[in-house]
Amino acid sequence: MARRISIFGSTGSIGQNTVDLIQRDPDAYDVVALTGGANIALLAEQARVLRADIAITAYDDRLEDLRAALAGSGVEVASGAQALCDAADRPADWVMSAIVGAAGLYPGFAALRHGGSLALANKESLVTAGPLLLAEARAHGARILPVDSEHSAVFQALVGEDMDAVERIVITASGGPFRDWPLEAIAKATLAEAVAHPNWDMGQRISIDSASMFNKALELIETREFFGLDPARIEAVVHPGSIVHALVGFKDGALMAHLGAPDMRHAIGYALHWPERRDLPVARLDLAAIGSLSFERPDEARFPALRLAREVMATGGRAGAVFNAAKEAALDAFIAGQIGFLDMAAVVEATLEGMDRDGSLSIPPQSLDCVANVDHLARDMAQRAAADRAARR
Repeated sequence: MARRISIFGSTGSIGQNTVDLIQRDPDAYDVVALTGGANIALLAEQARVLRADIAITAYDDRLEDLRAALAGSGVEVASGAQALCDAADRPADWVMSAIVGAAGLYPGFAALRHGGSLALANKESLVTAGPLLLAEARAHGARILPVDSEHSAVFQALVGEDMDAVERIVITASGGPFRDWPLEAIAKATLAEAVAHPNWDMGQRISIDSASMFNKALELIETREFFGLDPARIEAVVHPGSIVHALVGFKDGALMAHLGAPDMRHAIGYALHWPERRDLPVARLDLAAIGSLSFERPDEARFPALRLAREVMATGGRAGAVFNAAKEAALDAFIAGQIGFLDMAAVVEATLEGMDRDGSLSIPPQSLDCVANVDHLARDMAQRAAADRAARR
């Protein structure tokens, strides 16, 4: 019997890789919903090829374009945030959550209510509302499967292991395009330079997050939420080759490492076929050709996002939601050319400090609406902080 699946964020890099795997065995899947943003042509093509029940664009002003692109296909169309949540309410056995940013939060929660598997590539869900998300999964008997390459690697290294025996978790970072740049040069980095990732083929926003290590900062917080380890026992190490994705250290001194070519289909395929392992169309490593693996400590002067992540983990509560919202607002300002590359971290730090003047950051959010309200307030404050820095440039 075909598995019912939905892909939220099907036109992004994670979504496209998921579609690639589904297309290789189309009879095994019944595609319920595909969602995307402004790339209407690609979304429509995916919906036709996979014979999806419904295709949804996040943008209401692109609905008629999507309707025209899918005319005569029999695929239902819709648009907007509510349509995304309605689609997530359609029963599915497996849902890919790959919408970038806080926009993926509500659909992910809705998908859990059917008790299936949520393949989580939307790291913001755990960062902003980790305890709420995990509680929702437990309440409905649903399974959350990590799709970030680092967290998938940890998840795989822990198969058959007792968490009480885990001493530390080490996630790796490529270091991005600015790993060896002096601070003076990083401060002047252009948008094109920030997007040019040396190892991974990703979208614009995640590539910039990787260059600033905000992506890794989010992953540190995500590791804490998903695996429940004390923040002092979670490390990040720079590994320029992107061959080792994560390591788990045990009390006996052993390190269990996950190695693989830098291809997101590793993690996506593991989540798609879990608990089985199946053939995947990914490169096999030639260790002799690789020759050596190098590691180095991250420079937090170059990458202050890592320090901020540790402060967020120490604070807990609503700090993750503020951190993520401020990061997204700062990223918008950098993409728009309003602030410099290093200004992004300064904007985030100013927002965290501003939002904690009454000491309320450590109070856990009680609902998704609370998270959404914190997100709104933090974005507003971050936008003001970015405007202030722009005025002083």
